[in-house]
Amino acid sequence: EHENLIVGTETSDDAAVYRISRDLAMIQTLDFFTPVVDDPYTFGEIAAANALSDVYAMGGEPAVALNIACFPACLDASVLGDILAGGAAKVKEAGAVLAGGHTVQDEEPKYGLSVTGFVRPDRLWTNGGARPGDVLILTKPLGTGLITTGIKAEMAAQESADAAIASMKTLNRDAKRAVENLQVHACTDITGFGLAGHGLEMARAGNVTLEIFREQLPILPGAADLARMGLVPAGAYRNREYAGADLDTGDAQEWEVDLLTDPQTSGGLLLAVDGQDAGKAAQALEKACSALPWAVIGRVCPAREKKIIIR
Repeated sequence: EHENLIVGTETSDDAAVYRISRDLAMIQTLDFFTPVVDDPYTFGEIAAANALSDVYAMGGEPAVALNIACFPACLDASVLGDILAGGAAKVKEAGAVLAGGHTVQDEEPKYGLSVTGFVRPDRLWTNGGARPGDVLILTKPLGTGLITTGIKAEMAAQESADAAIASMKTLNRDAKRAVENLQVHACTDITGFGLAGHGLEMARAGNVTLEIFREQLPILPGAADLARMGLVPAGAYRNREYAGADLDTGDAQEWEVDLLTDPQTSGGLLLAVDGQDAGKAAQALEKACSALPWAVIGRVCPAREKKIIIR
């Protein structure tokens, strides 16, 4: 605890936030993981976009990044070079500076970033401000975990793989900037805990209930088919267990629940937008983020027995 630590670990938010002055706060985050695709350069891009996303989820802009890499001695160093090059390209696209990093020898490649960003304290987003009457907007489609699992099993169509990779490589910058001047009461990015898990954190932090309309969820092509086949990543089962008694699945089918708990890599922003600004948010996102399907997926309600209700 510290008087200048605005956001710490108390609500499992996306990043830490430290007040520097009345008008400036620092956002600090870190994320890295094992490859989700075969191409090293693409893996670097995806891992960097995923780490940078935490800053956008707090309403800020990234400024400085440091590499975090683990690499086995048995692989050619050029592979590591390609991973780092992909990450550097994505950091540059974000308008941030890559200032070095640290690498250790390990049995399996891992890569990510530690990112520092900045935000005005009065423009800060957290996962804890959702209010009844807010509209829930998701800025990227679901299904990256299912499709990357399908890629590894050689059961994902090329169209599905291409769509998932394009989504994971896309920065959440444009979505954040599109709505930053509207009444966004809460925000989180959808990553490893899936929509259900990160939505649950938002509901708990704000002491509200989220109603999610499953027929309105944006889904990557082929992801639903993989879910129906049962080709589900292990993380989805852990996410369902985590949500536990706080998740009311209603009459949703098993494959629909698998989509809700599917662990995402570099997923979209989940925004709780004031109902009066929902139309403006939709117009702004349609203009800024038309390359990826975004959608209004639900609403925020007063707290009920269940924190997440699927309709």
